[in-house]
Amino acid sequence: MPTERELQINPIVPESVAHNTKTLTTLRNLTASLFGVGAGILGLESYPGFLFYVVFSLLTSALVYALRVRGAETKTYFRGSMELWTGGLLEGLSGFVLTWTLFYGLVRA
Repeated sequence: MPTERELQINPIVPESVAHNTKTLTTLRNLTASLFGVGAGILGLESYPGFLFYVVFSLLTSALVYALRVRGAETKTYFRGSMELWTGGLLEGLSGFVLTWTLFYGLVRA
């Protein structure tokens, strides 16, 4: 646990940054599954489906930035700005593909 002097010198608490990263990862995994449902119901195939995922994932990142970070430096809340914008894109991809193919098969069958 950091001392009060350390917090005054470096106000960014590593435990809080780790918690924010975990919360962002959970949000990305949940929204990836929801985007998969949307892509499957819309009947998207191949590249349009993956483009759907990338665009809406970046939109989710923009909403997090606009509503939570509010113009502050992203290093205050995360390890870096790339973690906010692209971190977790590949982690959520498997959940996206799983729900995408499930709902595509349910709707088109």
